[in-house]
Amino acid sequence: MQLTWGGHATVLIEVDGVKLLTDPVFRNRVVHLRRHVQDPGPAFVEGIDAVLISHLHFDHLDLPSLKRLAPETRVIVPEGAAGLIRKAGFRDVIELQEGEGTEVGPVTVLAVPADHDGRRHPFGPEVNALGYVIEGSQRLFFAGDTDLHPRLSELADTLEVALLPIWGWGHKLGPGHMDPRGAAIAAATLRPAVTVPIHWGTYFPIGMKGIRGALLEKPVRAFEQQMSEQAPDLEIQVLRPGESLRRPAASP
Repeated sequence: MQLTWGGHATVLIEVDGVKLLTDPVFRNRVVHLRRHVQDPGPAFVEGIDAVLISHLHFDHLDLPSLKRLAPETRVIVPEGAAGLIRKAGFRDVIELQEGEGTEVGPVTVLAVPADHDGRRHPFGPEVNALGYVIEGSQRLFFAGDTDLHPRLSELADTLEVALLPIWGWGHKLGPGHMDPRGAAIAAATLRPAVTVPIHWGTYFPIGMKGIRGALLEKPVRAFEQQMSEQAPDLEIQVLRPGESLRRPAASP
C-alpha cells in the first residue's frame, strides 16, 4: 500500500494495483479559500480507477478539480449525489448508502457513517456525509469529514491505516468536525497500525494574513501532543503535501 497526501482531504491510495483518489480539490482558490501548498500536478490524477467523494461541501467536491480526471473515471458518491456528478460529464457514477459497498478490481469500498452535514449549500442536493473503508490485502479508513461518533468503535483493531481529519480551513471549527483532541480520541478508539492526519494546513480564508501562518501549522502540532496523551502507544505519520507513506504487504 502507498498513500500520497495531496493536501486537505485529498489522498491518493494505491493498494493491490488499484488507484483511488479521495475528495480531489486542487485549485488555488475555492470559493473564499486560498490554497497555501503546492498543487500536486497532473501526474497525481493519472490512471485513477475510482474517486471517492465523502460529501458535497465545496472543499470536498470541487467540480473543476474533479474534471481534471478522465470522464470515464468511476466516481463513488453518497446516495443522492449522482446527478450532480453526471452533469459534470462523468458517466460511471455509483451511489452508496451507509453499509453498502462496491468493488473496484480486487478492492472493496465500503460506505461507513460520518457525523457531518453533507449538503451542497445553498441550493444543492441534501445528502448524508460518508466515510469509506477500503479493503484489499490491507484495510484502510478514510474518514472524510466527521465529528466523533459511537460507531467508530465498529472499526476498531482492524485497520492498517486511519486517515483522520484534525481541523478544517479557518481559525475555528463548527459542529461536525474533529479537532486535534477529537482526532486523537478517534485514533485511540480505532487503534490502527498507523494514523495519518489530514484536513489541515492547506486552505485558509482570503485575508486574515496576520494569523494564517500559525493556524496552518498549529493543528498538526496539537494533534501530535494529543496523541502522546490519548494514545501514546500508537504510531502516527505526518505527511506534507506530495509526501507518501508506504506500508508493506500483510504477511500471508
